[in-house]
Amino acid sequence: MNAVVALLLALLSAQEVYKDAQQKPLGYYGPGREEPEPQGLREVLIGYFGPSDPRHPEGGPLWLATTQAIQEANREGGYKGLPFRLVPGWSENPWAGGISTVTRMAYIDKVWALIGSIDGASTHLAEQVVAKARLTLINPASTDRSIHGANVPWMFSCVPGDHLLAPLLVRALDGAPFTLLSATDHDSRAFVTELKSALARSRLLPVSHVEFKTATGELAQRVTSQAVVLVAGARDSARVVKALRSAGFRGPILGGPSMGRAIFVEEAGAAAEGVLFPLLAQPSDSRFPDYAAAHAYDAARLLIAAIRKAGLNRARIRDAVQELSGWQGVTGVIHWDNLGQNDRPALLGTIRGGRVAQAFLPVFAAGPSSSAAATR
Repeated sequence: MNAVVALLLALLSAQEVYKDAQQKPLGYYGPGREEPEPQGLREVLIGYFGPSDPRHPEGGPLWLATTQAIQEANREGGYKGLPFRLVPGWSENPWAGGISTVTRMAYIDKVWALIGSIDGASTHLAEQVVAKARLTLINPASTDRSIHGANVPWMFSCVPGDHLLAPLLVRALDGAPFTLLSATDHDSRAFVTELKSALARSRLLPVSHVEFKTATGELAQRVTSQAVVLVAGARDSARVVKALRSAGFRGPILGGPSMGRAIFVEEAGAAAEGVLFPLLAQPSDSRFPDYAAAHAYDAARLLIAAIRKAGLNRARIRDAVQELSGWQGVTGVIHWDNLGQNDRPALLGTIRGGRVAQAFLPVFAAGPSSSAAATR
């Protein structure tokens, strides 16, 4: 018996007993590619999971950019003469009404692919549907890396993930003492998870970590360190930055990618000057107010290119999206990593003269007051 046990242990030690899904690109190996293109169609439907109201403060710019991409594609001839049409759906409480919306798109409207959503929580929701419906989803805005944690081969993200963005802030801090202020929403928690991992690799810890549900002026009184790292949505980030500056804090303020949104710049006003954050894109097209809108445009144009390449077949459209890795958009190159997320390197950004611009390291070379100078 001992000899048998010893033999089994030897065999196990000689074999790989687990599989790292990130070592090769995810693929779909099931049926569907053999299905013929349907006849008699009058239009090509693409689902859009997000607010379709241009006045929506977070989602309006994304909707307008996606609509613009569809209009341009139709002026180019659509798909073999058939026009593309967006089928929108949204709920301000996605977990209550959003799931039925995405299900309707997948099974009733029978869209060929889906663009969405505006944040990580609602994109996770859509992921549950597309994994079963075998429907490609392109995420234009959320940097949440956990979207790709379930190894769903139908998921693609145009924006780089938090695991690539968080280390930028750690390098910018350069060991300086800092207070971490973070909101409790899904995307903020996801970013903080990656930030803490990056800090641990550098053997760093915040002086204190304050979590909040609602941004208030009282948060400024909790800061006693040289610098602040603020992780929250665009509007909450604007409120906290204004409160910090109004309270007399003059040290560097670093934040998450939401500080690159137009709504942050507008609402923070002069207090936004000099903040530092991961810069997801420097759009070459001035039609787009921020990185989220520009990526929404790229998501739609890339998907249209995939449909034109693959034809009207869901499985082949997924294949074409994957094969288009290295595609040049207005935000830069979109190159999928093995899990389907854009691995384009991000830069450090700042607000200069009320506009998003690239910042440069080192930030703390001459103390906290040097942060503005380092961005010039």
